[in-house]
Amino acid sequence: MIVVRRFGAYAVAYGLCFCWLFASPLAAAPEKDMPRVPLDGTRLLEIEGDIASEMIDSIDRFLMKQIDASVERRAQLWQRDFSSGDAYHKSVEPNRQRFRKAIGVVDERRKFQGFQYLGSTTQGARIGEASRYNVYTVRWPVVHGIHGEGLLLEPKGSDTLANVIAIPDADHTPEMLVGLDAGIDPASQFARRLAETGCRVLVPTLVDRGDQFSTISPDLVRDDPAVGRRTGLTHREYIYRAAFEMGRHVIGYEVQKVLSAVDEFMRDKSRALPVGVVGYGEGGLLALYAAAIDERIFVTLTSGYFESRQEVWKEPIERNVFSLLHEFGDAEIASLVSPRPLVIEAAPGPELVIEPGTRRAPGRLRSPPVDAVRAEVQRARALLSSSGGSAVGFVELVTDAAAFGSTAALSEFLEKFSPQRELPAAAGELPRDLRKHKPSPDARQQRQVREMDAYTQFLAREAEAARGKFWSKANHSSIETWTESVEWYRDYLYREVIGRFDGIPLGDPNVRSVKFLDEPAYDGYRVVMDCMSDYVAYGILLIPKNIRPGEKRPVVVCQHGLEGRPRDVADPKVDVPYYKRFACHLAERGFITFAPQNPYIFVDRFRVLQRKANPIKKSLFSIIIPQHQQIVDWLASLPMVDPKRIGFYGLSYGGKTAMRVPPMVKGYCLSICSADFNEWIWKNVSTRSGVSYVNTIEYEIFEFDLGNTFNYAEMAGLIAPRPFMVERGHYDGVAPDTQVAYEYARVRLLYRQLKIPERTEIEFFDGPHRINGVGTFSFLHKHLRWPAP
Repeated sequence: MIVVRRFGAYAVAYGLCFCWLFASPLAAAPEKDMPRVPLDGTRLLEIEGDIASEMIDSIDRFLMKQIDASVERRAQLWQRDFSSGDAYHKSVEPNRQRFRKAIGVVDERRKFQGFQYLGSTTQGARIGEASRYNVYTVRWPVVHGIHGEGLLLEPKGSDTLANVIAIPDADHTPEMLVGLDAGIDPASQFARRLAETGCRVLVPTLVDRGDQFSTISPDLVRDDPAVGRRTGLTHREYIYRAAFEMGRHVIGYEVQKVLSAVDEFMRDKSRALPVGVVGYGEGGLLALYAAAIDERIFVTLTSGYFESRQEVWKEPIERNVFSLLHEFGDAEIASLVSPRPLVIEAAPGPELVIEPGTRRAPGRLRSPPVDAVRAEVQRARALLSSSGGSAVGFVELVTDAAAFGSTAALSEFLEKFSPQRELPAAAGELPRDLRKHKPSPDARQQRQVREMDAYTQFLAREAEAARGKFWSKANHSSIETWTESVEWYRDYLYREVIGRFDGIPLGDPNVRSVKFLDEPAYDGYRVVMDCMSDYVAYGILLIPKNIRPGEKRPVVVCQHGLEGRPRDVADPKVDVPYYKRFACHLAERGFITFAPQNPYIFVDRFRVLQRKANPIKKSLFSIIIPQHQQIVDWLASLPMVDPKRIGFYGLSYGGKTAMRVPPMVKGYCLSICSADFNEWIWKNVSTRSGVSYVNTIEYEIFEFDLGNTFNYAEMAGLIAPRPFMVERGHYDGVAPDTQVAYEYARVRLLYRQLKIPERTEIEFFDGPHRINGVGTFSFLHKHLRWPAP
């Protein structure tokens, strides 16, 4: 007996997976006694192995080829003008703005005057002292309720050289980087060493890679870390998941903390000193990104980070930036820093492995190989070589560092401020610890996590208003005005959210098929076709036997869910209770049916496809949509098919497909979303609900900035005026009825405004996450104009 723990979408996902494992053969082999004949007009399909597995492999190869090609393609998005400094700034400003949006640096920062010194009745804000500087605990406002926290090293003399923001790796505390706590070798404590030269140094706290505060809880305050169910996600992935859906990012939040500190350092123009940023590991990423965005940063040092990002899909998922490799590698980001100095230290970086098998997305950090660092630096210099000067003056490389924060790298950094200022000896003087009791860093870490989460939840609550503003140009005064005005939104969803492969034709489908079913009411064929010449589409076609010569029948494309297969819905010998063989039953009613294999199968194998697609501004549905376009085009060409009566009906992940594919594939004349439709943004962003995707293994589910642009009602608006239906079981763990009904009410209102309320329906039934096949079948008969039995 198999026991599946009920846990919202988590249990549903694994329930489908278990059913697939025990109900579906791994290889789609033909039946022994069935004659090997193809469908008329197609070549014979020679089956070897598992077609679904081969499809995943072909998609993987296609995406890797696109990643490799991204480096050369980026040049089309840059128009660098080296004729003058102002001309260069102006020429790269569009790239800079797109980079800001990609990492979620889009919110206005709060204005403030002076860092807030944090002390108590038992402990003052000054917690450390050395002969040349004092160490203070500080806090500063950033965005909404988000604050930066960390340590400020204030020089004792009047001869302050510069203001420096020293950013540690995520798993290093500011106290380690200053020398108040153990954890970093004294030679690598670059915050302390820079303070010894007369720099004012701010050391911010980063969200770390622990998981203590990554919880799902109904408690809106959640001050107690024991309250709530632990997700097991690292703090960085926990913030990343929900923020990504809202067009924000844990990277962007932390870059904002750095830039807010720059705001304060530059506030008094008459006393402003030059500003530098130094970072290691995750701090190296933030230093590079902050300098690329903000030209007030005078000099930058990044250590243990810089290299080619072509394998960013292997790194921890919180480094996933939608469209990164489409336009930016580290070299291109460095070109946004130019002509300001950038020092790159090829030092050992943080090492980390996140294994598959948990809710965490698998990933790894490894030290950037020196050769890889050198190659990316050379590429950055090549991008800047048209300036007529020496690109070496802009990008300096230090390669002899046995550890981060080397004397050579820090000296190179300081030289940009003052060639006369020398760095003290590596060991130097450690600050005297003035703390009466060493507090745990947990409370500060909890505040960092909670503040970011709270702001993301605020954005989710405001998302409907944001979408209303975004959709303000859509005109629902008539079907004609609606159809015309939503074309821009259709293009935006495909191009900016899902991701579209432009310039790659679908190509000849080269259809291969083989008959494998001979049922009393219908014949069944396995069908494979090429898509974009690089990967395949696969499915099962059921053709009723009573089609008269010259007759054209309607088609229903029947889509399986997570870890499903075509046979789960279209083979009478396979009984998966979620699907109830609905393609077979529809074929018995006289519909032609086609059950495609969608690529959300084999657990991490398909989720890694999403990881590979996102950096090149694509997603899993960038693959699925062309597959369905090829399928629909081929179905429409069949002599027994009425091309104007091809409908779509999908369950669960197939319901996700029902919301994303028909808006782009206009050959679908209607769409039915079963066991998935709900208030999708809440479903993805909420850290209060137990059914939220923040609390599941499905790390691939999040779509960048979807919350501010498209919920399910808006996607349904792109299906309109075509018929649209929702099938909903009262006991479906995907979402509560209230969320489903709320979102569907918005769809119903639109169809009423368009004066076509009869074209949309919702059926609630007493049941779980499954096909019901009652109201939906009637809907298909009605709108595909086929008589019910």
